[in-house]
Amino acid sequence: MSLKQHVPWTQSPLIINAPMGGHAGGDLAIAVTRAGGLGQIGAVYDMNELASHLAKVEQSLPRHDDLLPVGVGLLPFVLKLDEALPVLERYRPAVVWLFAAKELEDYAVCAERIRSVTPMSQIWIQVGSVAAAVSIAELCKPDVMCVQGIDAGGHGFEKGAGIISLLPEVADALTVAGHGGIPLVASGGITDGRGAAAAFALGAQGVVMGTRFLSAPETQLHPAYRKAILAARDGGQNTVRAKLFDELRGPNIWPLPYDGRSIVTESYTEHAGGAGIEEIRRLHAEGLKAEDGGYGLDGKGRTAMWAGTGVGLVKREQPAAEIVEEVRRQVVEMLDKARSRL
Repeated sequence: MSLKQHVPWTQSPLIINAPMGGHAGGDLAIAVTRAGGLGQIGAVYDMNELASHLAKVEQSLPRHDDLLPVGVGLLPFVLKLDEALPVLERYRPAVVWLFAAKELEDYAVCAERIRSVTPMSQIWIQVGSVAAAVSIAELCKPDVMCVQGIDAGGHGFEKGAGIISLLPEVADALTVAGHGGIPLVASGGITDGRGAAAAFALGAQGVVMGTRFLSAPETQLHPAYRKAILAARDGGQNTVRAKLFDELRGPNIWPLPYDGRSIVTESYTEHAGGAGIEEIRRLHAEGLKAEDGGYGLDGKGRTAMWAGTGVGLVKREQPAAEIVEEVRRQVVEMLDKARSRL
């Protein structure tokens, strides 16, 4: 099935902002959708905050088939579904994006209850392995899957593969299992039209970017965090995946298979060098009180600065709509150039 049927207001190639909890709010979602992409809002604990973001969207964008033309990202492992369902029923987003369940069966429970209150909303589920993709397809038949490679910033499977091998293997496995009709979108290390073109060549029907949208003023971000993103280079060396980043404020609550990719910080370097977690937490708490909020440059920060390996390609602050339009244009140009080299 063509993904265009799910999001008919969008333009091709489809560009999607990742539903980054705490950073992707109504302003970003509105800007991305207005530019012909799929704008998304990331929710974590506070459903009243989610409702306020969706109310802003409702005032700013026309509905399509009685749905708000945005996505809402939810984390099943911390989600209080009884609090979320009334918000989803009231605003009816076009997409409800689920990621990070304690058990794969939890996706089926969430999907069933969400569909019961907003049956026209699409259920999109983010996966990071072939086995998870096949199991989730059989358990809850998602409308779309996001296949996330290990280059992604923020949270994902601790053990994984890059999108260049993961996406085609997921597609093949789903086809063999009888679920080849589920559209796939790709994420993980995609920051410009070159990476996006590669994902489309691999079979994706859309691409998801998080790190690139951290440069957008519509994204909710401490100025020092954005400055660190724009200054970072050589993302394969200067970002790292580690569970430590979820231990900085207290015991890690994420399910065991997950960790997170951040820019390398003093907290990480010192802990890797043998410093105990209590001392790391103490210094982290002090860092949060600094003017830069603990977001330092050149490995000097204390707090997590989620970013993918493509961070070195993000070099300037740029409005969200401009990012969408630029990447969409670059995809076509890159694919045309690739054909000319064959």
